[in-house]
Order: sequence, then C-alpha cells, then structure tokens
Amino acid sequence: MCAVAILSTVATYAQEQEIRVFSHRGGRKEFDENTMAAFQASYDAGYRGFEVDIRYTKDGEMVITHDHTLERTTNGVGIVEEKTAEELRALVTKKGGKLAFLPELLDWLKDKEGLYVEFEMKTKPEKLYPEERLYAYCDQLYTMVMKDKPADAEYVFTSSDYRGLRYLQQKYPGVDLLMITSKPLNEWTIRMAKGLGITRIGATMSGTTRDAVKKAHKEGLTVSLWPGHTTKDFVLGAYLGADFMCTDIPIEVKKFAEEKTPWLKVRY
Repeated sequence: MCAVAILSTVATYAQEQEIRVFSHRGGRKEFDENTMAAFQASYDAGYRGFEVDIRYTKDGEMVITHDHTLERTTNGVGIVEEKTAEELRALVTKKGGKLAFLPELLDWLKDKEGLYVEFEMKTKPEKLYPEERLYAYCDQLYTMVMKDKPADAEYVFTSSDYRGLRYLQQKYPGVDLLMITSKPLNEWTIRMAKGLGITRIGATMSGTTRDAVKKAHKEGLTVSLWPGHTTKDFVLGAYLGADFMCTDIPIEVKKFAEEKTPWLKVRY
C-alpha cells in the first residue's frame, strides 16, 4: 500500500484511537542515545514518553546503555558487566557525552508529570546474568524505580528475556510488564503473552496486520510496535492501530505528525 493510501486509511480510523509515541533511547538517531542530554532534548521538544536500557556493572550499579559491549557507543572496549561503575564513568560516548546511571535519570524524572517510561531490562547474553545475579538486578531495579515514581506516571518494566519478567511478576504482584518479541504480532505471540499473564506486548511492525492488532485488543492486550526508524514507520504503526510506538527520531516525527497527520490523536 502506498504512503498516500495509508495516510487516507489512517485518517479514516483516526478517531478510534490515541497513539502514545515515545522517545526510544532518548531519540537515538537525533541525539546521543541513552544520555541525559538526549532525554532532556526529547523532553524539551514535548515528549513525556521514554524508553531506557538498563545494565548492571561489575560492582552492582545500574548504568543506562543498550549494548553489553562498549565499542559501538563509547571510547571504551570490553563488556559493560565486567567494568566497575568508576571505569564506566571515565568513558565518553562517541558524541562526547557521559554515560548516564539510573539514579541520575530517576532524580530527573521524579518531579515530572504525565510520564510513560519503559525500563528495558538488558539481561542478555544470559551467561552474564546467571540466576542469582539476575534476581539481584531485578530487585534492585524495581526498588529504585518505584521509590520515587510520580503518582500519575506509567512505569513499565520490559524485556525480551522472559526470566526477568517472570521473576518480577512472582515477586511483585501488580507490576506493569511488557513482553518484547522480535516477531510480529500474531496468534503465537498473542498466546505467549497471554500464557505469561502479561497484558502488554511489544512486537515488530513487519508482518503485523490490523487484524492481529484487533485480535490482541479483544484479548485485552495493549500493543506497542517497533522499530521507529522513520516517519514511514510512524504512519505504518498508526495504520496498524498501535497503542504505543517508539521512535528514534522524536523531533522529526512530531513535526511530521503536526504537519501531515493533524487528525491523529498523538500523545508524546
């Protein structure tokens, strides 16, 4: 389907939904990903939705970074989980920034209104997080995040490592979880989320259909779709009927939505 036809269809269904678009890693294609500068820039642009990636240092501190290796995003080398917090604080990102740590982010968030934040538990490769370390990580993350959670905030713990999701679910009844899958939304992924007792699912847009999203909604699931590399991804997610969508280009998407799809109900 061409972009014009998709936009027309989106307009037809626009009144049926509100879409929450959130800044993925603070907007990794526009800013220095997973840094305080990126989150601040997205916030200044009007975003109140964010996704952040959390890893565990060798000495048990929580650092905000996506990869388990340092080479892609920093001037360092080696494995994050094998470095101390002091060693990581000495590094700079490829764009000259500093790695952020969870306490700094939580302090920044605690007085803000209308937040939606996905705390992605980066606990793969699994060999870096054997059972005892995984559980310590989950307990520490949950306790820190929930301590100063604003009253109106949606704080969601997400992962593609279902070990952590199951542990949080059993240890902290009522915790808000999202199951991430690298597969499209379909019968199998819907059944898997339902089987885990999780009501949020993050699936890939590729291969996802409107019918699958409708079925997920009928099953009581909230649907988040990814990736969000381009404005075309934003349009596709809206067409499919997503409840939530991440974006790597928060500034560009917001400008595009305001100029090209003003009929959409978009929350940032």
